[in-house]
Amino acid sequence: MDREKELHFYKLYEQLASLTQVVNIKPEVSEIESVLNEISAMFRLSKGVTHFYRSPGEEALGKGETMCSYDTGKEGKPVHTVRFVTKLMSITTMTVYMAEDEEPLTQDELFKVDISMRTALAFISRNRLQVIAEELAFYDDDGFRNIRSFFRYFTWNNKPGDINGKAAIEYNLRHFTLVNEEFGRAGGDAVLSNHYKHIDNIIGNSGIVARLGGDCFVCICDQTDLPEILEYLNEAVVLVNSEGKTARVSTCAGVFQIPDGYMVNVPNDIMGKIMHSYQVAKAGAFGNIVFYSDMLMTDKERSGKIQKIFPEALNSGEFHVFYQPKVNIFTGEMCGAEALCRWFHNGNIIPPMEFIPVLEETNEICKLDFHMLEMTCKNIRRWLDEGKKPVRVSVNLSRRHITNPDLVRTLIDIIDKHSIPHEYIEIELTETTTDVEFKDLKRIVEDLQQHSICTSVDDFGMGYSSLNLIRVVPWNVLKVDRAFLPEDGESKYSTRSVMFRYVIAMAKELGLECVIEGVETPAQVELLRENCCEEAQGYLFDKPLPIEEFEKRLDMGKYDI
Repeated sequence: MDREKELHFYKLYEQLASLTQVVNIKPEVSEIESVLNEISAMFRLSKGVTHFYRSPGEEALGKGETMCSYDTGKEGKPVHTVRFVTKLMSITTMTVYMAEDEEPLTQDELFKVDISMRTALAFISRNRLQVIAEELAFYDDDGFRNIRSFFRYFTWNNKPGDINGKAAIEYNLRHFTLVNEEFGRAGGDAVLSNHYKHIDNIIGNSGIVARLGGDCFVCICDQTDLPEILEYLNEAVVLVNSEGKTARVSTCAGVFQIPDGYMVNVPNDIMGKIMHSYQVAKAGAFGNIVFYSDMLMTDKERSGKIQKIFPEALNSGEFHVFYQPKVNIFTGEMCGAEALCRWFHNGNIIPPMEFIPVLEETNEICKLDFHMLEMTCKNIRRWLDEGKKPVRVSVNLSRRHITNPDLVRTLIDIIDKHSIPHEYIEIELTETTTDVEFKDLKRIVEDLQQHSICTSVDDFGMGYSSLNLIRVVPWNVLKVDRAFLPEDGESKYSTRSVMFRYVIAMAKELGLECVIEGVETPAQVELLRENCCEEAQGYLFDKPLPIEEFEKRLDMGKYDI
């Protein structure tokens, strides 16, 4: 090797050595590869291949990682191999190849190639061991982040304001042994993994989800994502296998909405709060999802606090309307939407399941319902004025309204105040529990229809008088509860599948529009098509959307189905 070429090699080798000796700051792999490529070209090599094995067993089976750092595309034969074994019995090998028409390496060239390979191999081995060490420390044997990952998150986010707007949750999958019994261990593992991945996708980079063990998990998320996460935790259809089988999974969960300025001196403080609320949820006395705030006060104190702040919250515009589209599954067109309430208070979102039951204890819920209708009418009016093509929007009314003799007049006054054509409003009501309420419900529906306002019965099939409800009351729309919707892969002869087909057929025979709630998979859409049910609502198309996002859907025209 001439003097100039030798000096150039040692300059390259010095650069390679400096890059691979960095400990605290990981060098760019591309920089190392660039130097290796230049050295390989200098010595007429055609290819360089590295293998990393975690154990001798992996090496024997050839199941390690393979990395090709240099390849000219020329056929060649191996000319030199270096094998490096660590004290932990991980094995790294590097082999270089040379085309047969090239001049063989001299002893001096082979020495230089060898020391370059050993230097690079030491870096690669150390780098992969760091990855393994992190996996062992922060992930469990099934690939889930573990409690150390959860505590490390707080180590990284321990400055004032780092966890403002966050919420912490502990949850476990209820009756998961039944899933294992039905689908086997492999199916159960798939459900566990897919459920975890869905929560992880919702949270994204703004938080973390980790497994405590078994089917018990903890997570940190943005409070803006909390309603969607709690909706999923409340009940979700989870994929079991590639054949499309699904399992319906619910959870018990404890939630702590972290106040702004909260300092995480000891992560166990937050763990204590969510573990306590989780245990209450697991006991079942206060529902499957329990907020830590529920345990800081008695039921009466909690209700009193919400009722106390409600009037000011309503006047100051803290309640927002979100819209969940309804889609015609044959055309892809949006054929309607449901107005849903979201409460933004002091920078936090108070989930509906926390305040709706409290407001329903008094007539305050009626004020909120009228506010929702008012906001919906304002939006429809603006869409009309801007030349948009609105869809019919359904607004929920609490059972508290049923005995109000002036209800229909009040509703009409709100709608007409904004000059909204009645065809754009649908009033959604639920089943009643007494004969007196049933008579009032029938009167209200008939009065609304006299004013050409569409009416729908929500959660059809969940009560005990459903058939009588549609026999006597002249509804326009039947909203079939998701509990009737068969799961993917369910036999068409199962009780649920048979009832589902006949509910749709009955609705069509009665001349009712039929909307299926909770549609989440393409297979369920196909099932609806087979049964000639045109309208669907669910996460497959869209979750409840803020006004800006919903207006984009209006402008979009059609969904791709």
